[in-house]
Amino acid sequence: GDWITFDKYGADGNVTEISLATVRVQNWDNTFTTIPTYSLISESFQNWRGMQESPGRRIKRAVYIKQNSVKFMTSENLEELKKVALIKKYITSRQEEINKFNTDNNIDKSLPLNGRNQTNLGIFRKYVDSYLNEHSAIHKELYIIVRHQAPTDKGIPIEILCFSRDKRWENFEYITADIFDHVIAAIPYFGLQLFESPSGDDITKLYGFQQEN
Repeated sequence: GDWITFDKYGADGNVTEISLATVRVQNWDNTFTTIPTYSLISESFQNWRGMQESPGRRIKRAVYIKQNSVKFMTSENLEELKKVALIKKYITSRQEEINKFNTDNNIDKSLPLNGRNQTNLGIFRKYVDSYLNEHSAIHKELYIIVRHQAPTDKGIPIEILCFSRDKRWENFEYITADIFDHVIAAIPYFGLQLFESPSGDDITKLYGFQQEN
């Protein structure tokens, strides 16, 4: 039967039996959940058949970037990031385009805010996009999108949307973890910071600093 997820009843597995009154689901831990049949008509649940029949399984997750770590790139910053093979050509061609625009329009670049510029966040997004397009486990004929979403109180969400070729659960989880391990480790190379809520150690250090002052 179909694989369904029905959080209200704690069901997450394959439908094994359907009757007029109930639907029986065998969960992935080999337990069984019984759901009233009318609930499948009157309430919302998730059916994974579309994923199982599609050529790939969707990966959709975001990392949150601290807003105060976003900045304009200097020529020194750009030269350093040109060492990153995946985006060397992009940085070079993009900067040539920007320089031409600024020159043609007599932009005063003594102030970085003037004219057009590259930012570390923009280059990071391009890097992630290039990384996903090179990743052997990602389906290239389905969507690959790196989205800059609206800022929140937890930072700027950079959402990754793509599809793994392998739809088997354990392999899918491995592929997803592999991608985000890499993305998280790459963030500092762009002068960006990952948002994290203050932990006990952070609060203790802050309290100690205030006590000293």
